[in-house]
Amino acid sequence: MALARRGKSSVLLSSIPLQILLYLNAAYYIFYFLATLLLIIYKSQVFSYPDSNLALDLGLLFVMAVLESVRIYLGTKGNLTEEELPLGFSLILTAANVILCVYFLVWETYILRADVIINAILLVFYGLEVILELFTIAAFFR
Repeated sequence: MALARRGKSSVLLSSIPLQILLYLNAAYYIFYFLATLLLIIYKSQVFSYPDSNLALDLGLLFVMAVLESVRIYLGTKGNLTEEELPLGFSLILTAANVILCVYFLVWETYILRADVIINAILLVFYGLEVILELFTIAAFFR
Protein backbone atom coordinates (compact mmCIF):
# COMPACT_ATOMS: atom_id res chain seq x y z
CA MET A 1 0.00 0.00 0.00
CA ALA A 2 1.43 3.37 -0.96
CA LEU A 3 1.88 6.08 1.60
CA ALA A 4 -0.18 9.21 1.18
CA ARG A 5 1.78 12.30 0.17
CA ARG A 6 0.96 15.76 1.38
CA GLY A 7 -2.13 17.12 -0.26
CA LYS A 8 -2.92 13.86 -2.06
CA SER A 9 -5.04 11.00 -0.83
CA SER A 10 -4.18 7.39 -1.40
CA VAL A 11 -7.11 5.36 -2.69
CA LEU A 12 -7.21 1.63 -2.10
CA LEU A 13 -8.44 -0.06 -5.29
CA SER A 14 -8.11 -3.71 -4.22
CA SER A 15 -11.38 -5.61 -3.99
CA ILE A 16 -12.12 -7.10 -0.60
CA PRO A 17 -15.02 -9.22 -1.93
CA LEU A 18 -12.72 -10.63 -4.63
CA GLN A 19 -10.05 -11.44 -2.05
CA ILE A 20 -12.59 -13.21 0.16
CA LEU A 21 -13.94 -15.14 -2.82
CA LEU A 22 -10.44 -16.21 -3.89
CA TYR A 23 -9.75 -17.42 -0.36
CA LEU A 24 -13.04 -19.34 -0.20
CA ASN A 25 -12.43 -20.79 -3.65
CA ALA A 26 -8.98 -22.02 -2.59
CA ALA A 27 -10.53 -23.79 0.39
CA TYR A 28 -13.38 -25.19 -1.71
CA TYR A 29 -11.02 -26.38 -4.43
CA ILE A 30 -9.12 -28.55 -1.94
CA PHE A 31 -12.45 -30.22 -1.12
CA TYR A 32 -13.35 -30.39 -4.83
CA PHE A 33 -10.04 -32.02 -5.80
CA LEU A 34 -10.21 -34.63 -3.04
CA ALA A 35 -13.90 -35.37 -3.69
CA THR A 36 -13.38 -35.71 -7.44
CA LEU A 37 -10.32 -37.91 -6.93
CA LEU A 38 -12.25 -40.16 -4.54
CA LEU A 39 -15.21 -40.28 -6.93
CA ILE A 40 -12.95 -41.32 -9.80
CA ILE A 41 -11.42 -44.04 -7.63
CA TYR A 42 -14.90 -45.17 -6.56
CA LYS A 43 -16.18 -45.23 -10.15
CA SER A 44 -13.12 -47.17 -11.31
CA GLN A 45 -13.86 -49.86 -8.70
CA VAL A 46 -17.64 -50.06 -9.15
CA PHE A 47 -18.00 -49.55 -12.92
CA SER A 48 -16.00 -50.93 -15.81
CA TYR A 49 -13.80 -47.88 -16.31
CA PRO A 50 -11.59 -48.12 -19.44
CA ASP A 51 -7.94 -47.57 -18.54
CA SER A 52 -7.45 -44.85 -21.16
CA ASN A 53 -10.46 -42.94 -19.82
CA LEU A 54 -9.26 -43.36 -16.24
CA ALA A 55 -5.86 -41.95 -17.18
CA LEU A 56 -7.50 -39.06 -19.05
CA ASP A 57 -9.81 -38.16 -16.15
CA LEU A 58 -7.00 -38.34 -13.59
CA GLY A 59 -4.63 -36.38 -15.84
CA LEU A 60 -7.16 -33.62 -16.44
CA LEU A 61 -7.91 -33.42 -12.71
CA PHE A 62 -4.22 -32.90 -11.92
CA VAL A 63 -3.83 -30.35 -14.75
CA MET A 64 -6.84 -28.52 -13.35
CA ALA A 65 -5.27 -28.50 -9.87
CA VAL A 66 -2.07 -26.93 -11.19
CA LEU A 67 -3.99 -24.33 -13.20
CA GLU A 68 -6.20 -23.57 -10.20
CA SER A 69 -3.27 -22.95 -7.86
CA VAL A 70 -1.59 -20.63 -10.38
CA ARG A 71 -4.93 -18.90 -11.08
CA ILE A 72 -5.61 -18.20 -7.42
CA TYR A 73 -2.03 -17.03 -6.85
CA LEU A 74 -2.20 -14.61 -9.79
CA GLY A 75 -5.65 -13.37 -8.80
CA THR A 76 -4.53 -12.73 -5.23
CA LYS A 77 -1.28 -11.08 -6.32
CA GLY A 78 -3.01 -8.89 -8.90
CA ASN A 79 -5.70 -7.82 -6.48
CA LEU A 80 -3.37 -7.03 -3.58
CA THR A 81 -0.73 -5.24 -5.68
CA GLU A 82 -3.41 -3.50 -7.77
CA GLU A 83 -1.95 -4.73 -11.07
CA GLU A 84 -4.07 -5.52 -14.10
CA LEU A 85 -1.74 -8.05 -15.76
CA PRO A 86 -1.86 -10.81 -13.10
CA LEU A 87 -5.63 -10.39 -12.86
CA GLY A 88 -5.89 -10.68 -16.65
CA PHE A 89 -3.86 -13.89 -16.63
CA SER A 90 -6.05 -15.13 -13.80
CA LEU A 91 -9.10 -14.52 -16.00
CA ILE A 92 -7.53 -16.53 -18.83
CA LEU A 93 -6.79 -19.42 -16.46
CA THR A 94 -10.35 -19.16 -15.14
CA ALA A 95 -11.63 -19.74 -18.68
CA ALA A 96 -9.40 -22.82 -18.98
CA ASN A 97 -10.63 -24.17 -15.65
CA VAL A 98 -14.26 -23.52 -16.61
CA ILE A 99 -13.70 -25.75 -19.66
CA LEU A 100 -12.17 -28.46 -17.47
CA CYS A 101 -15.02 -28.11 -14.97
CA VAL A 102 -17.55 -28.53 -17.79
CA TYR A 103 -15.62 -31.62 -18.89
CA PHE A 104 -16.11 -33.15 -15.42
CA LEU A 105 -19.74 -32.04 -15.46
CA VAL A 106 -20.71 -33.25 -18.95
CA TRP A 107 -18.06 -35.35 -20.71
CA GLU A 108 -16.48 -37.42 -17.94
CA THR A 109 -16.76 -41.19 -18.44
CA TYR A 110 -19.27 -41.68 -15.60
CA ILE A 111 -21.16 -38.80 -14.01
CA LEU A 112 -22.79 -39.18 -10.61
CA ARG A 113 -25.10 -36.77 -8.85
CA ALA A 114 -22.22 -35.79 -6.54
CA ASP A 115 -20.18 -34.81 -9.62
CA VAL A 116 -22.97 -32.53 -10.79
CA ILE A 117 -23.31 -30.85 -7.39
CA ILE A 118 -19.62 -30.16 -6.74
CA ASN A 119 -19.01 -28.98 -10.31
CA ALA A 120 -22.04 -26.68 -10.23
CA ILE A 121 -20.77 -25.07 -7.02
CA LEU A 122 -17.31 -24.59 -8.57
CA LEU A 123 -18.86 -23.00 -11.68
CA VAL A 124 -20.75 -20.55 -9.44
CA PHE A 125 -17.46 -19.60 -7.78
CA TYR A 126 -15.86 -19.09 -11.19
CA GLY A 127 -18.75 -16.95 -12.41
CA LEU A 128 -18.66 -14.68 -9.36
CA GLU A 129 -14.88 -14.36 -9.58
CA VAL A 130 -15.00 -13.40 -13.26
CA ILE A 131 -17.50 -10.64 -12.52
CA LEU A 132 -15.49 -9.31 -9.57
CA GLU A 133 -12.18 -9.54 -11.45
CA LEU A 134 -13.61 -7.58 -14.38
CA PHE A 135 -14.88 -4.86 -12.03
CA THR A 136 -11.54 -4.79 -10.20
CA ILE A 137 -9.55 -4.50 -13.44
CA ALA A 138 -11.86 -1.68 -14.53
CA ALA A 139 -11.23 0.10 -11.20
CA PHE A 140 -7.47 -0.25 -11.68
CA PHE A 141 -7.67 1.38 -15.13
CA ARG A 142 -9.54 4.41 -13.81
